[in-house]
Amino acid sequence: GRPLICARGAVRETVKPTPCEWLHADGTVSQKSSGGPEWFSYTVGAGGEVQQWHPRFSYYGFRYVQVEWTAGTGEVVSLSGQAVHTSSAVVGEFASSNATLNGIHKLIVEAMHNNEVSLFTDCPHREKLGWLEETHLVAPGLIFNNDLRGMFAATERNMADAQKADGMVPTTAPQYTVFATQGYGVFDDSPEWGSASVLAAWSAYRAYGELGELERSYPVMQRYVKFLEGKATDGIVAYGLGDWYDIGPGGPGFGKQTTLGVTATLMLYEDATAMEKIAGLLGKVEDARGYAALASRVAAAFHARFFNAETGLYDKGSQTANAMPLALGLVPEERRAGVLARVVADIHAHDDHVTTGEIGYPYMLRALMASGRSDVVMAMMMRKDPPSYGSQLEAGATALTEAWDANPQSSQDHFMLGGAEEWFYRGLGGIDFDMSRAKEERITIRPRLVAGVDWVRCSYDSRLGMVKSAWMRQDGVTTLEVTVPANASAAVWVPVREGETVSSGDSVGVVKLRDEHGAVVYRVSSGAYEFVVKGS
Repeated sequence: GRPLICARGAVRETVKPTPCEWLHADGTVSQKSSGGPEWFSYTVGAGGEVQQWHPRFSYYGFRYVQVEWTAGTGEVVSLSGQAVHTSSAVVGEFASSNATLNGIHKLIVEAMHNNEVSLFTDCPHREKLGWLEETHLVAPGLIFNNDLRGMFAATERNMADAQKADGMVPTTAPQYTVFATQGYGVFDDSPEWGSASVLAAWSAYRAYGELGELERSYPVMQRYVKFLEGKATDGIVAYGLGDWYDIGPGGPGFGKQTTLGVTATLMLYEDATAMEKIAGLLGKVEDARGYAALASRVAAAFHARFFNAETGLYDKGSQTANAMPLALGLVPEERRAGVLARVVADIHAHDDHVTTGEIGYPYMLRALMASGRSDVVMAMMMRKDPPSYGSQLEAGATALTEAWDANPQSSQDHFMLGGAEEWFYRGLGGIDFDMSRAKEERITIRPRLVAGVDWVRCSYDSRLGMVKSAWMRQDGVTTLEVTVPANASAAVWVPVREGETVSSGDSVGVVKLRDEHGAVVYRVSSGAYEFVVKGS
């Protein structure tokens, strides 16, 4: 944002506001995490009058402002902060009975908003660069909170403009900085970032259903997938930044827990599977077949290179290496339970702490959600010691930080680790919305009830209309309230335990489909419904 100052002084007296994220021990500003020196300056134009001023051409990420007179000794009448971010409408709400979860949600949303100024940026102070990995890794969390159709469309155009002749999409778009010219060429091209050219557009389509955007971006996607396929050796893509900012020996940075090639190869696989679906939607049948074949080849190569049948682990057994293939459906059915058990065991072995970097984290959450292990996610959310979200809250963070441990040397305003936002809406709230699915399957409501949470209230104003999910557990009774928009239907998974039964009150518009995996599944038409679960 920017500081708004009301000041009074003599003509040509100058006031200097300096923003920062941290304070030195003596209470003065420190820009060690946000970059500097950077400050604003205003010179009084009319002596004796109170004048209001704010910067017009710049903004900064800050939580403190130091104000001093560099010329003269005027008076600061008032000082306030003005938030600067996209005007995209708020479309989502999440709240729960658990104060820690609510605090994490607030951290993530603040960081997302602070980095939505014309483009999705990494941080709102030292770089303000459009690093692309966030636009697909945490796309669901972004989309659940705000209507970002314009931002995603602009990002797609930026990637098209930045794409090179050989099809490479750089890590940042617009590419204001070419890192190779500064001796850091590895930061110009990484598959986990360039794949946003496919996966961010696909995420936007799944939320907004705008086929025209896919048609416009399709040539960019084709060129990038061809480029990335050309980087593969025997089906394995092994270059780039890897599982950036994971937890391992030494400070955060390049992935250390997971062999280079795991995440990049899986990006090529995910790109190919998305392209198969996109080509099908656009009526490009032959292209769809080609991308399906590419996905099959990459999956086989990945499994052959990284899976150890004796240990039942992928690569070195890191959380990322095992969780990503689980989330992407590469693990053979007969091996899924064993690989999942390895992920859970590793989390518990680290005292319910995450070791992934920003690439692996959202996939780990998705793998745990899909496997019914939100209890494990909840255990990680409740940790107060680093690395964790809770440790950031304990450190006094007011927005999500760049590093898991809120390291004061790192930015205090990044949203790249914001994968939990997807779990809040899709996991706890249970709202799963996807415009790429058949009409009757676009809305699914499947809340996950976990110990430590007594109620959740969640809503999403989708392209089809308002979807709501709210549940409460009290005195052995679970109540689930859902709202489905007009001209739509939804599958509702009502969680039940052994010996419990479900009643739906007025059953008009409610059809029971089946009992499955600890839930009773219903098909409901548009309207508002209440399901009550009690012990028999």
